[in-house]
Amino acid sequence: MLIVDRDPKYREWLRLHLGILCPDATVGAIDLAEFEPWTNMVTGRECDVLLLAASFGESPDDPQAHGLDLLRKLRLRAIASAVIALAEDGNELTAVRALQLGAADYLPKRLLTPERLKTAVRMALRRIEQRVARRLAELGLTAQSIALDAPLQPPPESAEPGEAAAAPAAPESDTPPQIPGYTIGKKIGESEKAVVYLAASAALGADVALKISKTSREGNAERQALEREYKAILAISHPAVVRIHDYGIEKGLEYLAMEYFPRGDLKARMYFGVTEAETLRYLELISAALSVVHGAGLVHRDLKPPNVMLRENDEVALIDFGLARNLQGDAHSTRTGVLRGSPYYMSPEQALGEELDARSDLYSLGVMYQEMLTGRKPFTGGSAIEVLQQHVNAPPPRLPLSLSRHAPLLARLLAKRREDRFNTADEVIEAVAALRHDGVRQAEPTAA
Repeated sequence: MLIVDRDPKYREWLRLHLGILCPDATVGAIDLAEFEPWTNMVTGRECDVLLLAASFGESPDDPQAHGLDLLRKLRLRAIASAVIALAEDGNELTAVRALQLGAADYLPKRLLTPERLKTAVRMALRRIEQRVARRLAELGLTAQSIALDAPLQPPPESAEPGEAAAAPAAPESDTPPQIPGYTIGKKIGESEKAVVYLAASAALGADVALKISKTSREGNAERQALEREYKAILAISHPAVVRIHDYGIEKGLEYLAMEYFPRGDLKARMYFGVTEAETLRYLELISAALSVVHGAGLVHRDLKPPNVMLRENDEVALIDFGLARNLQGDAHSTRTGVLRGSPYYMSPEQALGEELDARSDLYSLGVMYQEMLTGRKPFTGGSAIEVLQQHVNAPPPRLPLSLSRHAPLLARLLAKRREDRFNTADEVIEAVAALRHDGVRQAEPTAA
């Protein structure tokens, strides 16, 4: 998903809400001034849902109807994204014209609420489902039901309906930046600030995950996020943390070469369900990894299943230290009033914008613990604010009677007051060992 708006605060508001509505989606955001150049570079498959906030004028012929001009350009470029038009002005006439130009929905920006956003996004995702189903039918495949919160991507080799298939040797118009020493392959991840590619390292003779910033760091100290992540990981040399291979700057863009994990992350593993015994094992492994991180003087601040990678031997490694901060304070701490991380896994103190310590990561671990046990996150809602308020005020849902043996351990991890939680990750490991000693039967997997 891509948010296009000239107001950075509004972009952040939308990003947080979309993170709640579609937790599996990658949500990016760019300024409206950067959008037109973006449309000249894309091939049409980079973005499933596009939220376009612009002026739509007072009539279809209004020279100020910049939003309608952009919709025409998207149509001419055969960009298949489902567009939700967020009109800064406009009326019924411009709404009709926007829909005629292919917008999935048209909403006055001033009237947008979390509930209306939810409805619009669901409509857009339904349109994508229908498009993918048509394409599968053309390919002679059986279309399976696509969940609203599942990644929605057409087969990467195929062109969208109406597009000519690209010749194998022809470069795409959105060719990634060239980084000396690396042969870049497919895109394997993306965030608001960086793109991750699978790449071959000439020096290592092996594949790496190559993370490249989207914006130049020149002239903006805040854009040195990958450098901070590099320094944070470099300070830790342990199998429980992703290995770092290289960091540099090429033509103003930061890049970070890291260990690549073919088995994927814990989120994908949880999709197939985990037993009680497996849950405790992962809980113990992640606690041991946190012990290493906290022992190095860092708090991760963004612990969640996608940031827990699986090794071939089923051990774990933590990744994405872009939000990590020194436990003794950091001059580059997040600005007051700006929340970073996933609302689903934030501790109450993180939701309140307070200073964090290692116990905040332990709360996030508790959220993952409940999710592994039950297949559900403890707190959900229609907006980011609603979820964050529950972290601060609402009691966690009760475990089923069959899982009641886990309740005391889970309660300490999810305590609202950090003083009521475990003090260290090592204490969590001891509690897991005690619970395992009591005998946890091998249960049927719980579908996530």
